[in-house]
Amino acid sequence: MKHTLLILLILACTGFGGCGGGVTREMTITSVPSGAIAYVSHQEVGRTPVTITVTYSGEYDIELRKEGYETLKTSFNFESPWYQKPGIDFFAEIGWHKFYDRQEKLFTLRKRKPISDAELIKAADELRKETNQPEPPKEK
Repeated sequence: MKHTLLILLILACTGFGGCGGGVTREMTITSVPSGAIAYVSHQEVGRTPVTITVTYSGEYDIELRKEGYETLKTSFNFESPWYQKPGIDFFAEIGWHKFYDRQEKLFTLRKRKPISDAELIKAADELRKETNQPEPPKEK
């Protein structure tokens, strides 16, 4: 039985043009508005819309930054398709068929609210206290 399975596997790989299969995983990140700088797992990957190749399914940290908008820190759950379930995944990786797993996520950025001078001074004072910095000299 073991020899029959091995022979069938060898025939499948050679009889159908070789073991040229496998899985290509692509994650596309888009945003409204577009043009945000995208970071995946703390690595800059480009401006939205951006498509990258990922190695594994699972959770990825996403950060989007754009001038005039609040920084968005979130995640992207790159889910496993049926052919990547345990047991089937072995044959998907070595088989003759090439699988393409493309997943896309759209993120909406919020406009940054302008901060007033009073709020800015208050935030600076709080930061100064947290870091034990001396008061700045008073203007005359």
